[in-house]
Amino acid sequence: MTVTKLDWFARSAEDGVKLIRELLGKGVKVHILNMGLIEDTPMGKLILRMLSAIAEFDRNMIVERLAEGRAVAKQNPGYKEGRPKKYSKKQIDHALKLKENNSYKQVEDLTGISKNTLIRASRRSSQIR
Repeated sequence: MTVTKLDWFARSAEDGVKLIRELLGKGVKVHILNMGLIEDTPMGKLILRMLSAIAEFDRNMIVERLAEGRAVAKQNPGYKEGRPKKYSKKQIDHALKLKENNSYKQVEDLTGISKNTLIRASRRSSQIR
């Protein structure tokens, strides 16, 4: 198999190493034009180990940057980790009120809030009471 560049072959160095190992296991020689031929030889294994080290370094750098970003974000008093809620408490309460006299489908059509979201909200509100 011939590839122009490793970064065009896979989304990350880690994915590239996994794909190359898989291909080598099937007896396929991988030729990366800007790096050379990678095959199941001592030199090919050395190149693969170097790529593995680069992939691990890349992964560690990503983890470090994420941790730094979270630390900076947590200094902001209004910071909340995770995805923001799609519906406000007021919207959910209104939909649950409508559910008292309507089916889930009718409430979903009226409010745009899915049946599953309504069921989860209903369970949460019954646990609180």
